Amino acid sequence: MFEDPGVGVFQVWDYVVFAALFVISSGIGIFFAVKERKKVSSREFLVGGKQMTCGPVALSLTASFMSAVTVLGTPSDVYRFGASFIIFGIAYTIMVIMTAELFVPVFYRSGITSTYEYLELRFSRTVRMAATLIYVVQTILYTGVVVYAPALALNQVTGFNLWGSIAATGVVCTFYCTLGGLKAVVWTDAFQMVVMLMGFLTVLIQGTIKSGGTAVVWQKAQEGSRLEIFDFDLDPLRRHTFWTITVGGTFTWLGIYGVNQSTIQRCISCKSEKQAKLALYFNLLGLLVILVCAVFSGLIMYSFYMDCDPWTAGFVSAPDQLMPYFVMDILGHLPGLPGLFVACAFSGTLSTVAASINALATVTYEDFVKYCFNNLTDRCSTWISKGLCVVFGVACTTMAVAAAYMGGVVQAALSIHGMCGGPMLGLFSLGILLPCTNWMGAVGGLAVGITLSFWAGIGAFVHPALPGKTMPLPLNTSGCVPLNTSDILTTLAPSLAPERYPSTKPALADSWYSMSYLYYSAVGWLATMTAGLLISLVTGPQRGKDVKPLLIRPVCNLFCFWSEKCKTLCWCGVPHDEETVDFSKNFVSSDALAMKQGQPRDQVNGLSKDPREISSSSSPEDKAYINAGFTKDTYF
Repeated sequence: MFEDPGVGVFQVWDYVVFAALFVISSGIGIFFAVKERKKVSSREFLVGGKQMTCGPVALSLTASFMSAVTVLGTPSDVYRFGASFIIFGIAYTIMVIMTAELFVPVFYRSGITSTYEYLELRFSRTVRMAATLIYVVQTILYTGVVVYAPALALNQVTGFNLWGSIAATGVVCTFYCTLGGLKAVVWTDAFQMVVMLMGFLTVLIQGTIKSGGTAVVWQKAQEGSRLEIFDFDLDPLRRHTFWTITVGGTFTWLGIYGVNQSTIQRCISCKSEKQAKLALYFNLLGLLVILVCAVFSGLIMYSFYMDCDPWTAGFVSAPDQLMPYFVMDILGHLPGLPGLFVACAFSGTLSTVAASINALATVTYEDFVKYCFNNLTDRCSTWISKGLCVVFGVACTTMAVAAAYMGGVVQAALSIHGMCGGPMLGLFSLGILLPCTNWMGAVGGLAVGITLSFWAGIGAFVHPALPGKTMPLPLNTSGCVPLNTSDILTTLAPSLAPERYPSTKPALADSWYSMSYLYYSAVGWLATMTAGLLISLVTGPQRGKDVKPLLIRPVCNLFCFWSEKCKTLCWCGVPHDEETVDFSKNFVSSDALAMKQGQPRDQVNGLSKDPREISSSSSPEDKAYINAGFTKDTYF
């Protein structure tokens, strides 16, 4: 045992700074509730009237997916395993390019509000309902853990009240989601993104000064093997190598990002497809900035604790508590700055929870409520959408409370996002990339993908991989002050201490169950694609004339550019000539086109429809009046 030198605790000014985050977030919700009070349609509430621009949407996307798990977990990962986490920048880049060029154009042009509405247009209502239910359960469970995990870490280090922080997070997110809808969520996320950057910069600057400067940090990181980034070992059982991060990480983030309702909902809220793509590319810059800040925070933290690791010494009980402990150690004497970092961590939590609540309300309204009640008024539909925000806010907060009693299951819940993401990515890939896939292949492929990815994930949780595959780097306590000399001989670093494993392990424990967690999504995607295609071929491929060409992305045009015959073969009978399919060139928004034609917006191209008159099972062309993807520009 070692003597804990002690760190600072929250002071009055820290609580003031932290409370300001919640007050400003709530104020943004009130602002948009007052500003948009005369716009009562559910479309305005759920997708911002499709009038958002790329700037706030880009910040919102970054904040939504850089949760407190990233703020607290990534520096800890770098501290224990090294800076190879920086390779995720490659995965982020590939993921954003594929999302912007493959998935968003299809979703934007099809005029959908719920991502899973695409599945009904492409396959059947059965496929849509199955995917929606998986998403709802997955998101509630994941969001609960996102709220609970950082609240617990901060509680045990800073003394910040656990249940108070959980309740405050749930209440504030539900409040501004319910009042202001998607616009409030997007602008609040943008504000919270700025807070996250300020918190990181504070830690980076003060931590570097306390550690002796940038040169000292870099030297100590090299001495501790934390800068050995590129490991090209092809072994899929290794936790983090160049290949597991670039390949597995790309699939993992595509499952979380590319076909996720929360992402797509923000993209289709943009006023044009070009704005949606720009939002994704600007968001990539935000992802890379946050990644670099988190990795350097981990390196600085290692440099500071190189000779006295708080986790090994027993000053903290879990690795996720290292970052808040470090913050209180270097900033505890400066009133307000610890509060700024806690606001940084909770900004990630607030943005993630708000995005989840809004996305859950959207898919539930679009996929269930509108199907059961076709003739709702605008006012009624808006109130139902707000009620759903309250319901899911309570559900997510309750899940966070329940997580306190789940013990080790919390670790399993954190990986559910990845295990569900791969099969869902495979399902949408079947619809967009393979025109021959029918609804039976889609359902069967999803079932096989979910089964295999959960089999691997749950097996890994029950039978964890050997330390030789996870490769934790050594930690040191030689600089800690012992309580007595006998304790020095009996203390082992947690990363090096022998772990207990069951005496009898299944045959797959050292192979299938030891696979890197980053490959869960890749396994789910590959299984879904393979099974879906085979089942479709066995039961009879989908006829090309029954598939709307705008639901298919002409990627085969890139790979088969030399042969028109190959294009025709890849499209399986779906019309694929440029005049029929390619609406990406020279289009303008419906508003601009209406102004040129001197017509009201809702009468563009001769269409005069109320959004409520279009059922969720309508074809994409029926929704063209609100979507630039179906509006050809005849003026340029």
